Amino acid sequence: MNLSLFDYHLPKELIAQSPARLRSASRLMVLDRANNSIRHTRFRHVVEYLRRGDALVVNNTKVFKARLWGHRKSGGKVEVFLIRKSTESELEQWEAFVSPSRRLHEDELIYFDDQASVRLVCHMGNGRWLIQFGSPTSCHKILAHFGHVPLPHYINRDDTREDIRRYQTLFADRLRVGAVAAPTAGFHFTRSLLHEIDGIGVKVVPLTLHVGPGTFKPVKTESIEDHVVDAEFAELTEKAASTINSVRRAGGRIFVVGTTSVRTLESAPVKATEIQPFSGMVDLFIKPGFAFNWTEHLITNFHLPKSSLLILVSAFAGRERIVSAYQAAIAERYRFYSYGDATLIL
Repeated sequence: MNLSLFDYHLPKELIAQSPARLRSASRLMVLDRANNSIRHTRFRHVVEYLRRGDALVVNNTKVFKARLWGHRKSGGKVEVFLIRKSTESELEQWEAFVSPSRRLHEDELIYFDDQASVRLVCHMGNGRWLIQFGSPTSCHKILAHFGHVPLPHYINRDDTREDIRRYQTLFADRLRVGAVAAPTAGFHFTRSLLHEIDGIGVKVVPLTLHVGPGTFKPVKTESIEDHVVDAEFAELTEKAASTINSVRRAGGRIFVVGTTSVRTLESAPVKATEIQPFSGMVDLFIKPGFAFNWTEHLITNFHLPKSSLLILVSAFAGRERIVSAYQAAIAERYRFYSYGDATLIL
């Protein structure tokens, strides 16, 4: 399919630059595939579409302060954007985007102050470097003192203290730190809403996908079939898999929160019609024609034009239906992208 089929024009003023005052006060577009209808409501009413015995699958990854601003010995400013810790070395080495990258060289130090720096180990291509901190302790200290919330490029402002709290879901697990972008569909849930969801007998099922910078990577190939998504670490525990299988056997429905949760579920191995636990790297690119095994209903935000995420929701709901829904959202002045409003696809 041609990439142009997944393009649309969005007025810049509809790109949300800050979160809603209250998480659950975000607007919610309910897209019903059965009768091809659209309903406009508030996210706090999402509970009306759930019932006892359903599963709500969420991503419990935690975002860390992945963006660092440093300088070369010459004084030139440098951005270091951490991607993931290298598993190929016992040293505290990380993959990172370092920019501007053109004049940097191996073994050069990037300074954050007189006593804090990282060393450039080797250039991996396309602005990506392997860098080394002095130790795990120095890495943690540098991130704590100099790290910034990795807001996406379309939020045109510096990060603030509020972003530390709001660019994070309530599902984020302190033992699951590893995302450099948030699973934003989870932003809209409050503790009060989750208490209400629990009260009606819905099972909240956590899984993990450490969202990488590839989530913002535009598709650049003319044919979407030629696009390759970046691999990211994902895990579905034995307990989570067992819960999903139990819900399915009992006739409950599976509501999936966010495209990262979809990709994790749909990447999981299946044995005798039951989903199996797994842990490892996933690079599943979901496009029209994909057969969804586990995702029955989807809660997600509005996605960028020509993105793999827009292609995913088009695969789930149908491209023409998504095009119409996005046109309706623009006409209704919905807020788009990470800090924007949500959709529920039934």
